[in-house]
Amino acid sequence: MAKDQTAPALTMLGVILTDRGSKYAVTGAQAASREEVDAVLAELKTDRAYAKATHNTWAAVLPAGGLKADDGESGAGMVILRMMEREGLKDHVIIVTRWYGGKKLGGDRFRRVQDAVRAYLDHLNGKSA
Repeated sequence: MAKDQTAPALTMLGVILTDRGSKYAVTGAQAASREEVDAVLAELKTDRAYAKATHNTWAAVLPAGGLKADDGESGAGMVILRMMEREGLKDHVIIVTRWYGGKKLGGDRFRRVQDAVRAYLDHLNGKSA
């Protein structure tokens, strides 16, 4: 990304749910290239709380195809990517942030990621959560 360009505007819904002490937040933005995805992630992490989060899992559907990163939350990026593909959301990145609360969630962690992505998609579609 050229120095004179700014990162795409972030839509930050903040902490939208908690489960056994873990907190989940969701953020998204328009992104049509890996460089824009990286700029969005860098912008998000300028907020100290997000920079220190346990996981910033993300997925993007770009013209070149889907990208995902689990950031230590194994399998979560694929959950986000599949939901975006089913929704037909393109040229976009969605980041699900988790602050670990001290208790393992097992398979429920995927449900929490789904809940966060659904809240973001509902926000984009003008539905109340």
